[in-house]
Amino acid sequence: MPAKKLPAEHGLRTDAAPRSSGLSVVDRIKEYILLNRLAPGDPMPTENELSEQLAVSRSRVREAMKTLSALDIVEVRHGYGTYVGRLSLTAMVESLAFRGMLDAQDDQDVMADLIDVRQLVETGLADVIVERTTPEVLASMRQLTRAMHEKAARGEGFLAEDREFHLLLMRVTGNALAVQLTGAFWDVHAIALGALPGTTDLAQTADAHVAVLDAIEAADSGLLRTAIVRHYAPIRDRMGSRTGTGSGAGANHGDARSTHGK
Repeated sequence: MPAKKLPAEHGLRTDAAPRSSGLSVVDRIKEYILLNRLAPGDPMPTENELSEQLAVSRSRVREAMKTLSALDIVEVRHGYGTYVGRLSLTAMVESLAFRGMLDAQDDQDVMADLIDVRQLVETGLADVIVERTTPEVLASMRQLTRAMHEKAARGEGFLAEDREFHLLLMRVTGNALAVQLTGAFWDVHAIALGALPGTTDLAQTADAHVAVLDAIEAADSGLLRTAIVRHYAPIRDRMGSRTGTGSGAGANHGDARSTHGK
């Protein structure tokens, strides 16, 4: 499929006056992707085409493409051309993780922010989760909690089961962004947790996940929100200085011997 042409020589807009005077080359290329409703995998104009139609040098286009590639907005396939990228949150994850590792206090700030957002997303979607969780999905999540308890009894962490549990919780909502954010935040959480003091009881952590499922099975969104808040309480206790948007008795993610803690 041939690359689409830019809709305007400078501004990349078809429905308004050109905006190129206030936009960088990076921003003008991003605007082109948005205005043309390109999807991941769609071809981009060639470097020469972009250079001509943006009225900038090829070197500026090349530098812009490097920036966009690092952000996963475009993908350069050597020998084939440039395509719209996967638009993943990889760059954000790496940036947050690196920020956290630079300073221990910053690490806790990153963790506190992540917990606030994760709890907000999950409690905010509680009604949808209760409505859309099927018996099949519930059974899959029960299997994950059984595996958590089995590993906890052996003193083992259960990172993989924990991550999949939260991803399934978001997948039932049909909200693709919530799923992607959950995966991204979980990965940062796993890295940042190592710098926090203390440990969390593994059996209690598994119990907290069971409480979430019990609330879903009871079709009680209010109870689900309470279970989610209690789920994050122990990790807030480990952070100490930040209590976030709610706390209570319950369990959160935490490996008594490792960096398990979601």
